[in-house]
Amino acid sequence: MEILHVTAECYPVAKAGGLGDVAGALPKYQNKIGHIAKLVMPMYRTKFLYQNDFDVVHKGDFSMGPYWFNYTIIKEQTNKLGFELYLVDINGLLDREEVYGYDDDSERFTAFQIAVVDWVARWQDKPDIVHVHDHHTGLIPFMMQQCYAYRHLSHIPTVLTIHNAQYQGWMDWDKANYFPAWDMLEWGKLDWQDRINPLASAVKCATRVTTVSYSYLDEMRSNANGLENLFEYERGKCTGILNGIDDIVWNPDTDTYIDDTFNTKNAALGKLANKKLLCEAFNLEVERPLFVFIGRLVHEKAADLLPQAIYDAVYHLEGKMSFLILGSGDPHVEWELANMNMPLAGYYNSKIGYNEKLSHQMYAAADFLLMPSRVEPCGLNQMYAMRYGTIPIVRNTGGLRDTVTDIGEHGGYGIIFNDAKVWDITYSINRALELYAQPKRMKAIRTKIMNLDNSWGNSAQQYINLYSSLQ
Repeated sequence: MEILHVTAECYPVAKAGGLGDVAGALPKYQNKIGHIAKLVMPMYRTKFLYQNDFDVVHKGDFSMGPYWFNYTIIKEQTNKLGFELYLVDINGLLDREEVYGYDDDSERFTAFQIAVVDWVARWQDKPDIVHVHDHHTGLIPFMMQQCYAYRHLSHIPTVLTIHNAQYQGWMDWDKANYFPAWDMLEWGKLDWQDRINPLASAVKCATRVTTVSYSYLDEMRSNANGLENLFEYERGKCTGILNGIDDIVWNPDTDTYIDDTFNTKNAALGKLANKKLLCEAFNLEVERPLFVFIGRLVHEKAADLLPQAIYDAVYHLEGKMSFLILGSGDPHVEWELANMNMPLAGYYNSKIGYNEKLSHQMYAAADFLLMPSRVEPCGLNQMYAMRYGTIPIVRNTGGLRDTVTDIGEHGGYGIIFNDAKVWDITYSINRALELYAQPKRMKAIRTKIMNLDNSWGNSAQQYINLYSSLQ
């Protein structure tokens, strides 16, 4: 079976969040089990582009409203990622260093999608499945069905995976002329609440819809940023498939980002060695339990609660722990966290920004990972943490619910709380301190979580089973 994944990001080419990690792993594992998975994404101006060799495989052009664009498709020569990687270049739109955050993102990703569909329409051998990811590629099922020039693609099944329903790619109707000539009687397949909504359109038009955990699928019928009724109506074609992690990239025994590699047999010594290096770099005491947060500093991650929760934990729990934060996002949250470095020196530190190497070092060194998310469709960080013997402290939501069992339950190995509130976070930190004071139990839990199989193998096969049902 031949699958074409279409995505806005993919690690290590360009990554802004968990979508990049998923896109960089899923096609690789689908190839491993005997299928042909390819991936196409925009050609951002990143280090990966300049450090690797590519061949030009196609050139084309299209109009988008009053504008005319030329596009080029290039292919990475060696398949070094474990699958065929294609990049779409559109000068003036996709030739940027960052993935998102530009005023013309609607134009950028609409043009990207038109170029992809136009390119696929010219393939002699068409893919068996077109798999699109999130709203940045959500217009593709509609264009394959309703744009006159591409209706010969309408027989190809499409699968939409929703990694986060909070972001939907809204556009005003004055941008409807961006799309190649289409059947305007079908305007309802683009519309949601009087705006063009690419994510809603994909839910309506895709053959099947998946979410990245079982619980998140249920949650979207009551919390999907305005699309709740749509998910209730389309529930029959929706299914949850839990994300996995790339256990080759995320392996403490071979990780080139960390100074002291380790496995289950020497985890205590390995984690201590990494912890000493990290604490020395950030002026923290190695004897104290180390709590870390790694991720986007935004409302849905409950990052706004971290400053008060950390202050309360340090002062009310008598400074029995250390905290290290890595992330970027809301400028006000960034400012608050950065300005805590001095008053909480010795107990707290932060690094504002994105740093792949440091994230690996923090997973390897930390005792506990904080994930107080208000919304967490799947979450990968808790699975990365467990792979490195770091115990997750998570809110009972989405994929966190599906991947972590509380230590209060039989066979439990994490700490779970119900509400995204400061008190719940600090109470959970106190539970973690009590656990840390039991070395034998800590060791047993560490061994258990490092042996959990959260790899992509099973999930990749579930996607193949879904595709096969559409043939």
